[in-house]
Amino acid sequence: MLDLPAAPHYFTPEHEAFRRTVRAFVDREIAPFANDWDEAGSFPRELYSRAAAVGCLGIGYPEAYGGTPADAFFRLIQAEEFARAGCGGVAASLNSHTIGLPPILNWGNEVLRARIIPPVLAGERIAALAVTEPGGGSDVAALRLTATRDGDDYVLEGEKTFITSGMRADVITVAVRTDPAGRGANGISALVVEGNPPGLERTELRKMGWWSSDTAHLRFRGVRVPAANLVGEEHQGFKVFMANFNSERLYMSASAIGYAEACLREALAWARQRKTFGAPLAERQVIRHKLVDMAARIESARSFVYDLTWRLEHEAGDGAQRVARICMAKVLATQAMQFCADQAVQILGGMGFMRGTLCERVYREVKVMMIGGGSEEIMKDLAARQLGI
Repeated sequence: MLDLPAAPHYFTPEHEAFRRTVRAFVDREIAPFANDWDEAGSFPRELYSRAAAVGCLGIGYPEAYGGTPADAFFRLIQAEEFARAGCGGVAASLNSHTIGLPPILNWGNEVLRARIIPPVLAGERIAALAVTEPGGGSDVAALRLTATRDGDDYVLEGEKTFITSGMRADVITVAVRTDPAGRGANGISALVVEGNPPGLERTELRKMGWWSSDTAHLRFRGVRVPAANLVGEEHQGFKVFMANFNSERLYMSASAIGYAEACLREALAWARQRKTFGAPLAERQVIRHKLVDMAARIESARSFVYDLTWRLEHEAGDGAQRVARICMAKVLATQAMQFCADQAVQILGGMGFMRGTLCERVYREVKVMMIGGGSEEIMKDLAARQLGI
């Protein structure tokens, strides 16, 4: 019922073949274990190499580094299909390289790219991004972690928090302040921290949702990083991270739509088999209306995201308009996710409150999607500024 025919103006046969591959991988390797991994607070590290083997980790990266060149719709497909399992923790950590590697790919020197990217895309190493700081939230310009040049090294002092894959990561792209006199966006740089160097302390954080994703608070106490691990130009890192945020927010939007649809599927299946007063719930008008409202929110958000992605791929466009629409897409999609998770739990009733149902898990994960990558309030304010409102 919910699987519409492929839209030929967005998706080619190659796109749909990739969708089938990712869907089969998720159905085989993730969905059956999602609840157990969530309860365990982790998932097997071997899943990275399995995902790499079917091409999930390298999509959109150059062949020279072990990737598969692809347009943005391939990434959208992957985000939607990973969401079908309704386990954001697995999807977040398994794909943390999608925010950890782009700064290196787009701004790093060739030596750094050749050393870092291939083993991550092969599932042999795990990459993460460390930008957020205690008290700083989404305000990148307010970061305080310092990197002081000392000979051939930078010495890092400070903290990062809410770092996805922060406990496991072998490679961490870190936002640092290299110019102590810099104010706001001035004087920020990007450095790659490899391995587990002396002075790096990792503390695991306990969360409302995404239980199977390791999330860490990182402390850098005199951590030495080779100057050769500088990404881009010194003091010019702000633009590196801002460009990263745009793609992250777009794919978070696609994921949110996928989670919303997963909730609709579970609610629909429940309504068809659950009987009250001698008739299936699906025959109750109030339940049918809830299901239609969910479907309408999903289709509205999906249409916005697909149209935006097509424009990003095929039109030069105005930079401010692009940023504004990406922000609006994230708000629209995560609001659809919030609505559908809430309605699905309501339709399942007492069972929706029980751990082990997909909608209960997604309900716990809604807020991280509405906050992560830029909170709803910041998205609206940023969109307003870009649109001159």
